[in-house]
Amino acid sequence: MRLTISHTTRYRYDRPLNHGLQRLRLIPRSGVTQTIRQWDVATIGAIVEAEYDDHYGNRVILLNMDPHSPLLEIGVTGEVDTIDKSGVLGPHRGNVPLWVYRRDTALTNPGTGVTALAEALRGHDGNALSVLHALSTRIADTVDYRIGTTDATTTAEGALENGAGVCQDQTHIFLAAARVLGYPVRYVSGYLMMNDRVDQEAGHAWAEAHVDALGWVGFDVSNRMCPDERYVRVATGLDAREAAPVAGLSFGAAGESLEVAIQIQSQNQS
Repeated sequence: MRLTISHTTRYRYDRPLNHGLQRLRLIPRSGVTQTIRQWDVATIGAIVEAEYDDHYGNRVILLNMDPHSPLLEIGVTGEVDTIDKSGVLGPHRGNVPLWVYRRDTALTNPGTGVTALAEALRGHDGNALSVLHALSTRIADTVDYRIGTTDATTTAEGALENGAGVCQDQTHIFLAAARVLGYPVRYVSGYLMMNDRVDQEAGHAWAEAHVDALGWVGFDVSNRMCPDERYVRVATGLDAREAAPVAGLSFGAAGESLEVAIQIQSQNQS
């Protein structure tokens, strides 16, 4: 499938900033499930200070925001060919050893609820893949997808207690519980083309777990499935903070507004 993507992030400030920095993880890599045909990132109100690969292999852009501009706009356009591998990405690659992906973070530290959720599957009759599928289903059954009930600081334990959250929260619970069970897992930020619309509400997030003999396998708790050809992987990390598409800090503005527009559609391939 050939997907075209347009993603605009626009910050408006009530007065120019004294200083501002942004870190972008908005450049996907070609891999087993996707081939990047074209990809551009353009900015208004900032200059690129550096570009590098982080330890997870994400391409990172550092922006220095223009102190005289009340606007920062980040525009992404791209075209990607994707194929359905039933979520299977294959063997682990890169410089980060697998044991790193078993580490807890502040957002995925398991409490009593997450630990109990995981331990209930300890004696599950099946192989690792079936255990992870059962975990994904159990989280989807327990934590409703509901916008506005959590925020970027909500932990896996907090979302489980709340009983509702968005894809970030459901993914964090999956990561926390899978690590209790001993699996290397990582957070994925990217895009999902919904079949019934071009305009998307937001970017998407899902998990990947490393399974012996298969390698990395994706699990989208929110949609109760493994990623298919409608998904584009952009960045990975131990949690949402480490894979955030846009993150930064600013000083000087008294007020800030944020607008995000994402369009994804499929094109006929020749």
